[in-house]
Amino acid sequence: MESCAACGKTNTGLKACTACKLVKYCNASCQIAHRSVHKKACRKKARELFDLKLFADPPAREDCPICMLPLPFGSECTYMSCCGKFICHGCVDNLTRDVCPYCNVTRPRDTEEMIKRLLERIEKFNDANAMVNLGVHYKLGENGFPINYSKAAELFQRASELGSAEAHKNLGILYHFGEGVERDTKKAVHHWQAAAMMGNEGSRYNLGIIEENDANFDRAMKHFMISAKCGHDDSLQKVKEGFMMGRVTKTDFEVTLRAHKASQDEMKSDQRDRAKSRT
Repeated sequence: MESCAACGKTNTGLKACTACKLVKYCNASCQIAHRSVHKKACRKKARELFDLKLFADPPAREDCPICMLPLPFGSECTYMSCCGKFICHGCVDNLTRDVCPYCNVTRPRDTEEMIKRLLERIEKFNDANAMVNLGVHYKLGENGFPINYSKAAELFQRASELGSAEAHKNLGILYHFGEGVERDTKKAVHHWQAAAMMGNEGSRYNLGIIEENDANFDRAMKHFMISAKCGHDDSLQKVKEGFMMGRVTKTDFEVTLRAHKASQDEMKSDQRDRAKSRT
């Protein structure tokens, strides 16, 4: 039977330390009494547990609902304000009618109608992707919106609480540069970590840069290799540089190269190549 780490009493109802899971206590009083003894080991183990999640393989990319291929990176797909789906530019470019290829609703005639649909999706469906899209309009001052970082931060925060990786990424950027929020590197890293664990390659690349700047080269290369394997070109370039500087082994470099190519190939199609050539 296990015993309390503070008082030594054996009990079947002991509760584990929520941070590290290393020790168990009778109650909160015992945990508080043992804190000064346990704090150092607890923090070390908690960091190890968090790193297991942070450096785990990311989830698979979402598929385009039309061609069923993995969606390309953000600039090569479109959010549809009618149904809330992301559709790759290959499928959008291949339309023979001016309707959404997923829900068959007529596409917005102008920016005003598109914004109206975004607002409707936010109000009716609490759509995190619509919030992010609207937040980007405020962040960039596009489509007739004034630049308003505070409003953008508000929308990104709301969307992040609904589980949007893109919202976490954008919040990280705002905190990193102090736009609409007080500059806070720790909060920027927190949001990029959340996004990275959801599969956002750009956020993981940013984490790699932060670690590289702090001379934590092993951690930096781990981030770059994970995102490069998902097809992220800038991360692959960092892995190449790391290999040349002896920070990445030949085996890891070769594995990363093959995985990068495989991910890129999965996202390719003739339709997407034609759409890209027209931009």
